[in-house]
Amino acid sequence: MADSVADQVIAIIAEQAILEPQDVKTDATLEDLGIDSLGLVEAVFAIEETFDISVPFNANDPSDSDFDITNVASMIKAVEGLVEKKDA
Repeated sequence: MADSVADQVIAIIAEQAILEPQDVKTDATLEDLGIDSLGLVEAVFAIEETFDISVPFNANDPSDSDFDITNVASMIKAVEGLVEKKDA
């Protein structure tokens, strides 16, 4: 992969927020970025497709998921962990 996991996750989130990747700060929440529940689900699908992973995300109850969506940094960390497991 040419881009880092972080760069790719930020690009996916930026696309959902209709922002430029450089405008997505890692301490921003999805709410800060204007991403609603549908945008979150679309971002999760894009992450799964991009990295060929299965994200443990419960769209009906995001707080009951093993995928941390607290902020952009936590999402990056979660994706990095899933990618490492897949590659192990």
